[in-house]
Amino acid sequence: MADTAGTPLGPRPGSSATGRGLARRRRRRWAGGTALGAGVLAVAAAAAGWAVYARLSANITPDEAAAAELARYERERPTELVRGAQNILLIGSDTRAGDGNGAYGRDVGSERSDTTILLHLAADRRSATAVSLPRDLMVDIPGCRQQDGSRSEPVFAMFNHAFELGGSACTIRTVEKLTDIRVDHHVVVDFSGFKDMVDAVDGVQVCLREPIDDKAAKLRLPAGRVTLDGEQALGYVRVRKSLGDGSDTDRMERQQRFLGALVDKVRGDGVLLNPVKLYPVLDAATSSLTTDPELASLRGLYQLVRGLRTIPAKQVRFLTVPREAYVYDSNRDQLVEPDAERLFARLRADRAVAVAPDGDGRRTGGGSSRDPAPTPTFRGNTAAEHACE
Repeated sequence: MADTAGTPLGPRPGSSATGRGLARRRRRRWAGGTALGAGVLAVAAAAAGWAVYARLSANITPDEAAAAELARYERERPTELVRGAQNILLIGSDTRAGDGNGAYGRDVGSERSDTTILLHLAADRRSATAVSLPRDLMVDIPGCRQQDGSRSEPVFAMFNHAFELGGSACTIRTVEKLTDIRVDHHVVVDFSGFKDMVDAVDGVQVCLREPIDDKAAKLRLPAGRVTLDGEQALGYVRVRKSLGDGSDTDRMERQQRFLGALVDKVRGDGVLLNPVKLYPVLDAATSSLTTDPELASLRGLYQLVRGLRTIPAKQVRFLTVPREAYVYDSNRDQLVEPDAERLFARLRADRAVAVAPDGDGRRTGGGSSRDPAPTPTFRGNTAAEHACE
């Protein structure tokens, strides 16, 4: 519409109304640019997060061969008795193959389980029990599929021979036959991976009652509190002859105390809540792991460990299965019964066990309201205890 002079109706250039319109358009452009920038940053952050997730997940090696072998024998495996409880077999391999492992001896084409721990997570995630299985324990090993595709004959032999025969699947089947406990997941870590984990948390402090000077282990440490780096930690948990009584039992107890100190370090040093500290730990951990396919991703590992953050250190228990010298060879071990079966039965039923430095597996004291039976006490320690306190 126009006036009689033909001039269009509306605000004239320079009027306040025109200024308000320009300001509104500028604000819209600024808001749009900000939203676009925020969107780009969000996409970039998501892409970076996905890249980190993908890299860490890709670090983990899925143990497809073990999964196939275990599926073959599914009918003979123990059944799960308590929903939500989890049993994870942790296997430390002494392989000399792979980056960094050749420094610990020649690879003669075989590898054994240097350390094996059965970790039981209670269904309510209020406690965890880690049971060391001696590598010298005499056990029944079933016939297993070997690397060349052939199958071994069942044999009565040292426990660590199972890993040499048929890898993790053979070890799992041997443990299940020994304990009648179903193994839900397994994790295999080698020497190099163990060292990287310790270095990623800037070392782990232990307390030594006496100095160590072991040339074979290349380990020389003073008495007292010492922070071990990865190389020193590996020597510390593996050395036998120059520490304690030289037995494998003494070595396992040392490993348990070290793992307790490692748990304390990760939980108490803000690692789990600090991305800058957490990433190198995750990178080192995932790079060293071979797991069952279900765990072979960050999501799988997270589902497993998310409930562990709230378990008090005093409720994380370490012990060695009750054992004694094998009757036919004092350099080998055999189970002490009925103590060993008492322990396995408690774990199968997801019932608590207690640990003490002088525990012997006997039933002592009263139980909880959930489990009124007396609780057996086994020789061991918790993650809250330290060697020289």
